[in-house]
Amino acid sequence: MENDDIVWSIINKSFCSYKVNTKTQRFCRNEYNLTGLCNRSACPLANSQYATVREEDGNCFLYMKTVERSGFPRNMWEKVKLSKSLEKALRQINEYLIYWPGFIKQKCKQRLLKISQYLIRMRKLRLRRQKKLVPIQRKQERRERRREEKALVAARLDSAIEKELLERLKRGTYGDIYNFPQVAFNKALEEEEDAEVNMEGEDYGEDEENEGEEAEEEIDEELEKELEEESENEEIEYVEADSDLERELESESDMEDIEPKATTSVKDNTRRKPRLEIEYETETLSKNAKRTV
Repeated sequence: MENDDIVWSIINKSFCSYKVNTKTQRFCRNEYNLTGLCNRSACPLANSQYATVREEDGNCFLYMKTVERSGFPRNMWEKVKLSKSLEKALRQINEYLIYWPGFIKQKCKQRLLKISQYLIRMRKLRLRRQKKLVPIQRKQERRERRREEKALVAARLDSAIEKELLERLKRGTYGDIYNFPQVAFNKALEEEEDAEVNMEGEDYGEDEENEGEEAEEEIDEELEKELEEESENEEIEYVEADSDLERELESESDMEDIEPKATTSVKDNTRRKPRLEIEYETETLSKNAKRTV
């Protein structure tokens, strides 16, 4: 039969795996300990009638041990779930521990209060936004950086090889010797056509801008020409005259030259007749004769 005094005398004076000695006092690491201290009233091994409160997954449970179940270690502890309301949980403790020692009842209530307080703090911290410390894995980052660089180089090399092969296929270097995927070839042709269409669209936009500028320049030139023609129409026009008109104009100019001479002196009125010299040639057998009249 189990005797609590004998068990405590052995635990107190000899070795116990749950006991932790410090300079000031001794602590107990047993999960069913009510206070966490190693003494006669709080030891779960040296008390055949014992009770404690534990927390599991946010719920509080009342554990009770009686001397009647000491022969059955599997069913030694009776487990009772307590309400989340503190008042109801305290009422449940009073009901289940009605004839138990006052020390155990008081310590169970005190333990329930502390557990409920830290559960409330846990819920508040969970709802509050907190900073999460993420460790920096430098080796992994360097490894990934190297892999990315290698993949980039390989991608550039693959694209260059693909372009070169497609150009050779277009030129007909290989002919019909090798079988190549027609889908890739058609895809490359479509990409080139799209690029050409985009370039043509850009050129078309530039041509439209240039045409607009040229149209504006042409309009300006036409306006300038119209203005010049109007100015020319206002100036004096010179027209070619006939031979008769030329003679009349020459005679008029001669008359204008003669009039001032006539006004100078009277002697000039008797003007000499102009002397006319004619040269002609006659052919004879002996010599050519020249006569002057």
